[in-house]
Amino acid sequence: MEILKRPPTTKLSAACFTGDAWADVLYRGDHVRANMVRFAPGARTAWHSHGLGQTLLIVEGVALIQSRKGGIIEAHPGDVVHTPPGEEHWHGAAPDRFMVHLALWEGDDVSWREHVSDTEYRGPRSSTRSW
Repeated sequence: MEILKRPPTTKLSAACFTGDAWADVLYRGDHVRANMVRFAPGARTAWHSHGLGQTLLIVEGVALIQSRKGGIIEAHPGDVVHTPPGEEHWHGAAPDRFMVHLALWEGDDVSWREHVSDTEYRGPRSSTRSW
């Protein structure tokens, strides 16, 4: 057993993110990655996909998540969202809340696409909450 040395927090690139977002690499192994990602209100990823899929655990705030084939889902702390291999999607914070999620994915095969437009971001959404 060992305690792993973690690299410093990294501000994420404007090439792949709209707004301010930061990542802490919790683990980067040969086959799997785990990052804690913090989004300022309104911040979001560009459209992207992962070759082996991605799983997000919402830790804090309100997350907005959308696949190319679906509407925007509003997710809350404790919600777990999985995108299958190759599915284009984006995720980020609601306009009025910070958001933190744990991102888990295998490999480094990420295909980045165009930024999510403000019109797409402001589209209709459904909530994981039933009340």
